[in-house]
Amino acid sequence: MKFNLMFPMRAVKHYAEWIEEGSLGEVARRAEEAGFEGFSMSEHPYPDREWLADGGHHAFDPFVSLAIAAEATERIRLITYLMVVGYRNPYLGGKAVASLDTLSNGRLTVGVGAGYLKSEFDALGADFANRGRKLDEGIAAMRAMWRGEEHDGPEFGRSGHASLPLPTTPGGPPIWVGGNSKAARRRAVEIGDGWMPIAQSAEMAAITRTPALDGIDPLAAQIADLNTRRADRGAPPCDVVFAPFEARILRRDGIEAFVEALAPAIGEYEAAGVTWLTIEPTSRSLSRFREDLSVLRDGLVRR
Repeated sequence: MKFNLMFPMRAVKHYAEWIEEGSLGEVARRAEEAGFEGFSMSEHPYPDREWLADGGHHAFDPFVSLAIAAEATERIRLITYLMVVGYRNPYLGGKAVASLDTLSNGRLTVGVGAGYLKSEFDALGADFANRGRKLDEGIAAMRAMWRGEEHDGPEFGRSGHASLPLPTTPGGPPIWVGGNSKAARRRAVEIGDGWMPIAQSAEMAAITRTPALDGIDPLAAQIADLNTRRADRGAPPCDVVFAPFEARILRRDGIEAFVEALAPAIGEYEAAGVTWLTIEPTSRSLSRFREDLSVLRDGLVRR
């Protein structure tokens, strides 16, 4: 099992106070030193106030913030968790990916998704109704760009163009597909290198417009089905990146209770086919983050 640390999204709103005398680079470096193998950032460039008031969160630009993390670290993978492909032209997105992969010496993993917040699509002038189709073709266009080739498609097909430098990772970084829907799982089977399902209740599923997932047994069944379909296509099992169900304990009862609950369950996640567990601390300051990271290191990551 590998562990991915999600930067505490609630810290973005009050970042100037939260970071104290430190820096984002220090946050990433300490995660690497604690044994985490991934460091990730979410994406919400312009969310609406109603969503924010109902549990939503602000976010740094993932490419700017992960570039700072890259400069401060040596080994940890940098993960977009996740990049909403439809928010930008895929050639702009592909350029950002190629740049960060090159400047981090091939340490980028691109988590992608179709997105669900219609108001944010509208604010950005993006196409919400066709976001799934544009995600599929956007991935194809970016991968062609990363190979130094031209994409031939109805929306983004272009000839006579090129983009350098190519990513350090041949053909481009791994792509992990986020979401619980049949379309997301189809993408993970057919065009992805990993799957990022979301633990959520039926209530939350109504907000994110993707099916509920509320137990390890249905998670295991979906992973088994996904990998069977990949095997039928001659593809290897994919990475499965998951924020554990026990995260609700972290938000409610704190870091020690979370570690006590998750540590004995790690074997169940491994047996279900999960290869990465994502942990987003609820630390209210950098000082507290340092303390929480020590608890996570000793109780989970280096157990």
